Amino acid sequence: MRQVYADHAATTAPAPEVVAAMLPFLGERFGNASSVHRRGEAAREAVEAARARVGALIGASAEEIVFTASGSEANNLALKGALLAASEDGRAPAGAAMARRRLVISAIEHPSVLETARHLESLGRPLTIVPVEPDGVLDPARLERAIGPDVALVSVMWVNNEIGTVQPIARIAEIVRGAGAKLHCDAVQAVGKLPVAVAEAGVDLLSLAGHKFHGPPGAGALYVRRRTRLVPLVHGGHQERSRRAGTENLAAIVGLGAAAERAARWLASTGPARLASLSERLRRGLLAAVPHAGLNGDAERRMPAIVNVRFSGVDGEAVLHELDRLGITVSTGSACSAASPGPSHVLLALGLGPDDAHASVRFSLGED
Repeated sequence: MRQVYADHAATTAPAPEVVAAMLPFLGERFGNASSVHRRGEAAREAVEAARARVGALIGASAEEIVFTASGSEANNLALKGALLAASEDGRAPAGAAMARRRLVISAIEHPSVLETARHLESLGRPLTIVPVEPDGVLDPARLERAIGPDVALVSVMWVNNEIGTVQPIARIAEIVRGAGAKLHCDAVQAVGKLPVAVAEAGVDLLSLAGHKFHGPPGAGALYVRRRTRLVPLVHGGHQERSRRAGTENLAAIVGLGAAAERAARWLASTGPARLASLSERLRRGLLAAVPHAGLNGDAERRMPAIVNVRFSGVDGEAVLHELDRLGITVSTGSACSAASPGPSHVLLALGLGPDDAHASVRFSLGED
């Protein structure tokens, strides 16, 4: 039976050249990048080469890249680290009208942002969750009204992982910067699939994960704009410029660097255009062939790789299992929330009822 993998938003297969780049560092080229002998120096050079490649993919300098073990860890470091740095002792800085302690997020953020935000709220950090439009887009004017002088950080994802909606990040950054706050962007679904340039976008912090663009799982990164303060989550070492203690995962970092270099080549090729054409064929075909089917999200302001369709009156999980039986791999939403029996918070935020949310299936396409 021919297998069709249409769950690239959950994870992608490590590319052969990525695996080839990693293998030596799982064997004879092992080393601790913090050691001062020649083996340690060689490991450190490999880490820094990978850092430069990741930075180049998003238009950042190497020293602005902090390696993590996942996109979720990068999101946690961004939110917790930035809020703690904004007001470490909970008091307003001298001369300030009030402390900047509030976090603002959109209603459709990834669970690693949403649940982190709620955890911070339980610890006394004020939280504002801004609704989105029925197409999943965050209205910049609505966001602007939600940002007061007490806001330390705004977190808005570049591309939604369930419906593919692309947010107007550059405009959002203008608003956040004008309010004197910092902007974090979860770009896990964007990096390697869409052109991402941090300077043009105006973000202060940006998360990415290698396994979303044919790198290894267990390898992520956080872009930290120069002069952006973060309090580390992990203490006990000076690795990653004292932002993340612990011996570096050498092979995974090398693999992430190789995947970043590969993604840059793909973005400059005809691959994105071919993917967009395939996605449009899929969208039109599904809506034409299935009665009462509808697209979740906006048809235009959407990353082509993700097509989320509701099949009204049908259980989405039943569709998933039947397609799986036929050799077609899809999902009903975020892999990080797959164990949750409730309807997708993203689809509910669009205004869908629980039945239509449960009737939705995500098809996410890739290079292959």
